[in-house]
Amino acid sequence: MATQMTDGHRRFLQMLMSHGIVEGSVARTLHRDCCEIHKDLFKLTVYYAHDKLDDFINVVNIHLQPLFMQIRKGMSEDDGRTYYALVNLAETEITKMASDYTENELELFRKTMDLIIISESGFASSTNILNLADQLKTKKMKKKEAEQVLQNLVQDKWLSERDGEYTLHTRCIMEMEQYILSNYQDMARKCNICHSLAIQSQVCETCGIAMHLPCAGKYFKAQTEPHCPHCNEFWPHEIPEINRPDSQLPSSAPREWRRASSSRIRRR
Repeated sequence: MATQMTDGHRRFLQMLMSHGIVEGSVARTLHRDCCEIHKDLFKLTVYYAHDKLDDFINVVNIHLQPLFMQIRKGMSEDDGRTYYALVNLAETEITKMASDYTENELELFRKTMDLIIISESGFASSTNILNLADQLKTKKMKKKEAEQVLQNLVQDKWLSERDGEYTLHTRCIMEMEQYILSNYQDMARKCNICHSLAIQSQVCETCGIAMHLPCAGKYFKAQTEPHCPHCNEFWPHEIPEINRPDSQLPSSAPREWRRASSSRIRRR
């Protein structure tokens, strides 16, 4: 496999830098456009094949190694869709967020993460989070201030919110996985199917193994009577429905992506 960094690779990387995380079908569309546009405009040898996205990304990752960064592939715990995120490997602690958040805002995020990870559902209610605002050790926060911090964390894709309940965003899980596994050793679990960190999950009542909801849905799909894949005991939870997976073929790229990326790329 060629490891030369082309303008197509640079275009892809710049869009990941701009957006932080993109859904799999969008990444495939961007992959196609980066190859075809640069091949047409600059006569570069950038060959496109719809099933070679991971190979394409591996070339970018080789060149990101000295910068302690990496494009990672992960899964949404909500619907099982594939995502790609640009993550920072240089720091594995929440301090990597320090440039964007104050000390007491980071403390609120840590406490929110505590609530999410120790919960059975992988969610923490806004009420419970806001009740922590005047208990911060660094600097107490008014509830309105805490609400704004939560909005910022959602906007920056560290948290996701659904009907007043908060969980960790896919981007946060992909970037903070090692930090969470190291700092929550007694509570954090890996999915028994995909072996990635599981925040929203079902847990076997007998042996304690966990499965992401999408992973459980796929695993038990063909079973009339579900049994734990580890201890073979009856699986007592409701089997999640499997949503339609993201398409394996790219569609048209959003027009604003084309405009934004073409204005940033210069031939090197």
